[in-house]
Amino acid sequence: MNERPASDFAPGDLAGREVAGNDLAGGGAPGGVRTTALGTHFGPFLVDARDGEVLAVRGHPADPEPSHLGDSLKHYAEHRVQRPAVRQSWLRDGPGSQTHLRGREPFVEVNWDRALDLVASELARVRERHGRSSIFGGAYGWGSAGRFGLASAQQHRFMRLLGGCTDQKGTYSSAAAEAIFPYMLGMGYHAALARQTSWSVICAHTELFVCFGGMRATNSHVTYGGQGPHHHNDWIARARDAGVQFVNVSPLRDDFAPSVGARWLPIRPGTDVALMLGVMHTLVTEGRADEAFLRTHCHGWDSLRAYLLGEGYAPPAGGPAPCGRLLAEPAWARAVDYDTPKTPAWTSQITGIRADDVVALAHEMAAKRTLVNLSLSTQRAHHGEQPYWTALALACVLGQVGVAGGGYACSFGTQGNTGAGQVRARIPGLPVPMRQPGPPTIAVSRITEMLEGPGQPFDFDGKRGRFPDVKLVYWAGGNPFHHHQDLNRLVRAWQRPETVIVHEPFWTPLARRADIVLPATTPLERNDIGGAETMLIAMSAAAAPVGEARDDYWIFSRLAERLGFGEQFTEGRTADEWLEAIYGIWQAAHPASPPYEEFVRNGCEPAPGMALMGEPRQVFLETFRSDPAAKPLRTPSGRIELWSEAIASYGYDDCPPHPAWMEPFERLGGARSDRFGLHLVTNQPAARLHSQYDHAAPSQATKVAGREPARMHPATAAARGIRHGDVVRLFNDRGACLAGAVIDEAVMEDVVQISTGAWYDPAPDGTCRAGNPNTLTADVGTSRLGQGPSAHTCLVEAERCEDAPAVESYRPPQIVAAAPSEQAAPQD
Repeated sequence: MNERPASDFAPGDLAGREVAGNDLAGGGAPGGVRTTALGTHFGPFLVDARDGEVLAVRGHPADPEPSHLGDSLKHYAEHRVQRPAVRQSWLRDGPGSQTHLRGREPFVEVNWDRALDLVASELARVRERHGRSSIFGGAYGWGSAGRFGLASAQQHRFMRLLGGCTDQKGTYSSAAAEAIFPYMLGMGYHAALARQTSWSVICAHTELFVCFGGMRATNSHVTYGGQGPHHHNDWIARARDAGVQFVNVSPLRDDFAPSVGARWLPIRPGTDVALMLGVMHTLVTEGRADEAFLRTHCHGWDSLRAYLLGEGYAPPAGGPAPCGRLLAEPAWARAVDYDTPKTPAWTSQITGIRADDVVALAHEMAAKRTLVNLSLSTQRAHHGEQPYWTALALACVLGQVGVAGGGYACSFGTQGNTGAGQVRARIPGLPVPMRQPGPPTIAVSRITEMLEGPGQPFDFDGKRGRFPDVKLVYWAGGNPFHHHQDLNRLVRAWQRPETVIVHEPFWTPLARRADIVLPATTPLERNDIGGAETMLIAMSAAAAPVGEARDDYWIFSRLAERLGFGEQFTEGRTADEWLEAIYGIWQAAHPASPPYEEFVRNGCEPAPGMALMGEPRQVFLETFRSDPAAKPLRTPSGRIELWSEAIASYGYDDCPPHPAWMEPFERLGGARSDRFGLHLVTNQPAARLHSQYDHAAPSQATKVAGREPARMHPATAAARGIRHGDVVRLFNDRGACLAGAVIDEAVMEDVVQISTGAWYDPAPDGTCRAGNPNTLTADVGTSRLGQGPSAHTCLVEAERCEDAPAVESYRPPQIVAAAPSEQAAPQD
């Protein structure tokens, strides 16, 4: 690389006539233009503005490959919620009125005092009449990379100081992985991410990098909480030049950039576990398995070996059983086939990969220094816990776990900082109290089940609870009508609460389905502090708030005051005073940091002790491998658990205590494929972050026939009379959406790919006119262990659509004129 280490980066590098600190170091740019720094989930930027209006968004000088998503931010003032708005029936008739009209009824704009009084009184009413559990705090999403302005932290602080509410745990991104990691490795998934083998080690030692789910370049431009300078593409090019061979196990050839030269192994979606088992069977039966490593570093190998060879159910003898007795007749036995050997021929029937290719892959993996990598896409499917566990077992059978350049890897190609070789410095944020005892915590993706089934039992990670009777949904940050599955089912369940309150900058599908919408600022319109891997960024407001938009902190502070805990919420500080206090915590941990005023003026500060992403030497599980007795894992056995007595004790019929293939509720070549012959792959979009700024130019430039593009193989399209550019109807018995056909040989046959994030726009029959694929996905948990989303287990059919209706996603709801007394702006 031709850059100096990040530790040599100095804020003065930004100084000059163009960059004037936050101004970016005094005086302002020519023509009265003020330049400020901005941290985002897709990288750091500089923003030029004049008189509170954004003129340009430019890549940060420290970023060698700025994301094109920065162009979206220039559209921050479009489609905005201008003033507080209340759904007409709710305002006229009170909570619970005409809830079936959410998303279809006009709003009445009111002034801030009126809106805040309505929200405060409704929170008090529901809490007093129905209890704390009847309030659901649904703050989930990627709204801001700023640490103070993070909407979920603001809402959690408010709700917990209010006395608590029904909460949620986990992420839509990685719920199944988050669930299984503590059982198999004794560590959390996110802790494991920070310990992944670094790119410098991969370049020096890896010969074969086998990627289940690929390593999509666009995903690697994004990191939750703040993407730093982009180095992923440079590292992957260096690895290629060093001779690393990449294998792309995916239904999409372009899950690797063409320049990498990855070998494509097309696989039926959702069958990765079957391929891994076939490879392991070959290694075991041909004497290529590392039996010594399996016996010294793993628990439960004999049981897994018996399963692989079809020798029946054989729980470990004498293993630790801290969570209860093993079941003599396991509940999962009917879903797991213990009698069939997992041969390459068996694998081929499930995956569509030739048996000879399975054997060849096994031989190659055993002969080379091999790193086995899992994309998060593999675990967003029915039984999604199994791919991550089975891949770990495969790495153990190869005996390369903890070896430089070999072994087990997770989530390369999922976010931009994987393989950094270092843990990014923690940046403080707004303090959030612990959850209050009493109200339940549900799995993050079980919202619809919760709304549908008050009082119904649910299982989650070894515990059993009951869904509350939710009367009020409060949502600050995020958009469930983007990331949730089976949106038609969610729309029906969304009618059950009496009140829905939302903080939102834009008229998104969520805002349109609220009863009270409070207009929130975007990160461009407020001060904050953000992290960008190797940098700390002073995010000074570049633009004036649009309309009457206010910061989440302003909103919650005034609500807390009305509800009697204002001083407790604010601790006597304004938002800017909180930022200075947060920086003071950082400065105490990093005494060489400059004074706060200088930091804000400079716009950024290098994170102390951080090298360039990927440079430090780090090998995942190296210390454990070197001496498992002295450096045990935090599992019951101290070893890698290929069998978990804890999971066995739960008795789940959908999650066995060892890696296994389990038939999903639908798949190509399996259940329901006789009715719906295409598998739908719903990956992350390249032209926006999730559903953010779908209205903006970068996202709109990718639309086909004004809708989200749906890619399919030429043979798949020809069999259905579909041509490039046609509007197509994708459908199953859960719903339908309209999309623009793109014919592309990079998609394997019998697969359709459509990215998530189109703003949900249902016609009267529920068909999404804009192409949101979550009208088609099933709202089924991965298992009772993880309860993650199963979005990637989805079969559909496709047909041409004649006379397609116009897309109405970006048309704001009707605003009904309010009385003059409602129209005054608030006084700050």
